[in-house]
Amino acid sequence: MPLRLTQEDFLTPDQVRRLKAHARREADLARRNGRKGPVRDWAMLHVALDAGLRVSEIIALRVGDLLLEPGHSAIIVRHGKGGKERGVDIGQALRDHLREYLAWKQAVGEAIGEEDLLFLSPRGGPLTRQAVYLMFKRLAAKVGLPSRFTIHSCRHTYASLLYRASKFNLRLVQKQLGHASIRTTQVYADVLSADALEAVNGLPQ
Repeated sequence: MPLRLTQEDFLTPDQVRRLKAHARREADLARRNGRKGPVRDWAMLHVALDAGLRVSEIIALRVGDLLLEPGHSAIIVRHGKGGKERGVDIGQALRDHLREYLAWKQAVGEAIGEEDLLFLSPRGGPLTRQAVYLMFKRLAAKVGLPSRFTIHSCRHTYASLLYRASKFNLRLVQKQLGHASIRTTQVYADVLSADALEAVNGLPQ
């Protein structure tokens, strides 16, 4: 089925800031109280919003999939849609957060070997997709986001912000999202057309 999007599928920059700020506050409090869940949840949300990974890709991440060197920071998605591997470049904020997260994992006794899962369930195993969906819904409700948003909205939002920030570089968005066809990525260009924005702003007042 072709991807269909409208403007209501994207979080606004203000909504993204509110969501991040709340998740960060919860994580900071959890660290002081010795709780793991909110620390993990903030790291997962940050990956979803700043790297645009699918839920299936997030829960499959292993520690060795992170390249966190200055000047070359990326997340390697080993098994993307269709079994394809890709590298997703990430910015400094997410890189620094993930380095802190790995240090925290080690401090609380979680293994950080190359093959160890990055995000663990409370029982120490892999997370389910449902657990990630519920995590997002809980955080979104806390900051008053509309109920139509899901964890997948983070991927759409990432794509929209990247498309604008890259001066409408569709090929870059395709690479980062791992779309097999540029036609799938083209949906974002159609919804976020700069021409449309300029046109409606130019309507008679």
